[in-house]
Amino acid sequence: MARRNAPPGSQTSLREANRARVVETLKRHGRLTQIELAGSTGLSPATVSNIVKELTASGLLHTSFTSRSGRRATLVSLARQLGLVAGVHYSSRHLHIAIADTARTIVTQTSLPLPLDHRLDAELDRLSLLLGDMMETLGGSLSDLVAVGMALPAPIDPRTGMVSTPGLLRGWEGVDVAESLSARIGRQVHVDSEANLGGLAEAREGNGRTASSSVFIRVGHTISAGLIVGGDLFRGVNGKAGQIGHVTLDENGPICRCSNRGCLETYAGGPALLSLFPPSEGMHRLGDLLHAAEAGDGSARRVIADAGRHIGIAAASLCNLFDPELIIVGGELGQAGEILMAPMRHSLERTALPSGAGLPEIVGASFGEWAETRGAIAIALDHVTVDAQTLPTTTSIATTPPLPYSA
Repeated sequence: MARRNAPPGSQTSLREANRARVVETLKRHGRLTQIELAGSTGLSPATVSNIVKELTASGLLHTSFTSRSGRRATLVSLARQLGLVAGVHYSSRHLHIAIADTARTIVTQTSLPLPLDHRLDAELDRLSLLLGDMMETLGGSLSDLVAVGMALPAPIDPRTGMVSTPGLLRGWEGVDVAESLSARIGRQVHVDSEANLGGLAEAREGNGRTASSSVFIRVGHTISAGLIVGGDLFRGVNGKAGQIGHVTLDENGPICRCSNRGCLETYAGGPALLSLFPPSEGMHRLGDLLHAAEAGDGSARRVIADAGRHIGIAAASLCNLFDPELIIVGGELGQAGEILMAPMRHSLERTALPSGAGLPEIVGASFGEWAETRGAIAIALDHVTVDAQTLPTTTSIATTPPLPYSA
């Protein structure tokens, strides 16, 4: 649909800019009340109310009613018929997939275990089939996906889309992963590291939502961090910002998979922790360690606590350099809760530079093992173009019968 561009500075131009601001804010945050939308956009409540009414009537927005502080409020989101996005998370040992609408409502999800050294070609072929099957169960097809976001357990160079550091994800190096998956499914794909996308999910809709800056420390088979400033990711030149797992604790320590010695991962990463138990104890995965700790096993609890102490020392260095307001702990080992986080706080108090405002608070992740997948959904939505000036009539899903959504 062709339309004439409004002259800069005109009332029409200002109205279009305000509509676009509302739409972009909803893309970033999912659902907001009209009052929250006014606060996030800087527009007056009356202006927001008028824009919401207009765009709801055009089919671009959806409204419902909720309660905030005991008062009735209007909840606003993008309309579901704009299409679906998929979030994919490849960790070292698991694959998580979720499909959501533009309001971030998950309509279907699945997860499955992975072999330790999973390879790109086989995994992307399997992912293509899984995405197709999941869309079929919703009564749609891959063509109904408007974008896919993917989280990988390695830093991604934002300029090339490739793993930026050799040795951290063998079998996936030297390939533009987004382009490779896009060629298989015919949809746009966007890739980032799992820590970055876990941090993005927490900043957009989780515990980091009100923080001016935060660090998401992901602790599992590997250890990494995502750095958030003003609600946006700080990736660094090569995408390596936040690789806390490769902070050196002992330059004469064990050799790490990155080829250095004494990295944090060699003391607190999953393989290092599991290696402390004899084979007869059945500690083959981090899940086994967590179950034992929850059951009160002293050795399991001590191993997790020692890992928390090491992570806290590395986090103190990160705090001295980055000075975040909040530290959020996620990943599989993050599910240990205070067994892990209490020693982290103690190490932070001992080794980080003090300040008048105190040290950053350490909290658990909001979304558990699905944080990174939700971040992948967020990055997919960031790249979806929504024209606030035209009706959403070009997406195939908008002209087909409604899919069976669920909360």
